[in-house]
Amino acid sequence: MADITPALVGKLREMTGAGLMDCKNALVESNGDLQGAVDVLRKKGAASAAKKATREAKEGVIAQHVTPGAKSGVLVEINCETDFVAKNDSFGVFCADIAKKLAANPAADTEVDRTAAVAKIGENIKITRHQRLEVQGAGAIAAYIHTGAKVGVLAEVGCGKEATAATEDFKQLVRDITLQIAAAYPTTVSREHVPAEIIQREDDIARNSDALKGKPAAAMENILKGKREKFFQTICLVDQGFVKNPDVTVKAHLGAIAKQLGDEVTVRRFLRFQVGEVLS
Repeated sequence: MADITPALVGKLREMTGAGLMDCKNALVESNGDLQGAVDVLRKKGAASAAKKATREAKEGVIAQHVTPGAKSGVLVEINCETDFVAKNDSFGVFCADIAKKLAANPAADTEVDRTAAVAKIGENIKITRHQRLEVQGAGAIAAYIHTGAKVGVLAEVGCGKEATAATEDFKQLVRDITLQIAAAYPTTVSREHVPAEIIQREDDIARNSDALKGKPAAAMENILKGKREKFFQTICLVDQGFVKNPDVTVKAHLGAIAKQLGDEVTVRRFLRFQVGEVLS
């Protein structure tokens, strides 16, 4: 039997919001497997849909730099020890400089810069992760850092003609898409990008949940279809309600802007970083 430590129970509580004993019992049932315990809780209705990340007690910021012309950009998470330093002007300048350096060359050596910042600021500083996007074809890269710099987004939005990317309507669309991603936390662009095993796992959790036990087969399939649709509307960007007009989906908004511009418009990919998240 796996050793169910208080730290493991605490981590499961943080991931799911479930009660202490529910978490402990779920870990026992899953033999200490964290993801398995999440599934157990969901089947019992004691937890909401599994989160894609957990939060650690870290301070820091998300920084970004988009190159002139909006053809490439980078998103960076930089951690420090205290919120006081995270809000410090010197730390902010350091983060902006690092983002600019990594936007130009994602393999750039940043250790000298980091060491100098530690000596100047007086706290341990860690450049935790960074990722760069470059436009593939016509389109633009845009970034958004939410107030407080705890959440950042980098997105590539494509179009058919380069002239389209230079229009104000297209630029506004790209800004709106980054706001959408920051606010609504999608994990993928569309349902076509969701792996089949993830969809199957969601179906299995729903099918074996206490709430659906004993349902007739025909009713079960209709319920599963509805739950699957709701799942897509939660995690898929284009299936979400548009933040500026929730009555329409992001997909419908993209279609309306494409018609207005007389060109195809598509969200190709995006990144969303949040300070302290640990990817599952």
